[in-house]
Amino acid sequence: MDLKPGNCCRIAAVARSSSEGWSDAPVNRYAAPMNAPVKIRNPCPPGACDCERERLDAEGADLRILKLTRDAENTLLERLSRVESLKDLEHMQRKIFEQLGVRVEIAPGFNEVRTMRGISIVVQKKTGLCRKTRKSVASAIRSVLEARPQIAYELLNANDLLRDA
Repeated sequence: MDLKPGNCCRIAAVARSSSEGWSDAPVNRYAAPMNAPVKIRNPCPPGACDCERERLDAEGADLRILKLTRDAENTLLERLSRVESLKDLEHMQRKIFEQLGVRVEIAPGFNEVRTMRGISIVVQKKTGLCRKTRKSVASAIRSVLEARPQIAYELLNANDLLRDA
């Protein structure tokens, strides 16, 4: 049998009817593929964001950030709101870097720290990461620090700001 366009249905029928262990069950061409495609984030409206997503089309660009869909972002923010300790927060920082390639830096601010606003939370600007997402991650971390001040105290101790207290 020749392999010309249009003969694929006949080839599949022959393969199913052969005695080489093929199943006699019909092939469902509408079945889901074995490896479903990875969901990627929908692009922002033009001019509404500073994420520069079009730069991700270049060869060799880090595409990990595209895995952060709206659902994944909500899951991330929910997980950040459940942080219980500085160790847990540092673990989340490492995971964000490993999975998305984004650095999140949390440190006491340049001036003295009197409130949680004195703690500097910087989410690295990265191609493909929206400004709103950066702000929401930083605000989720800040709200955790306000809700659980012991994490902020551990952070200050880790940076030797409360060594004499």
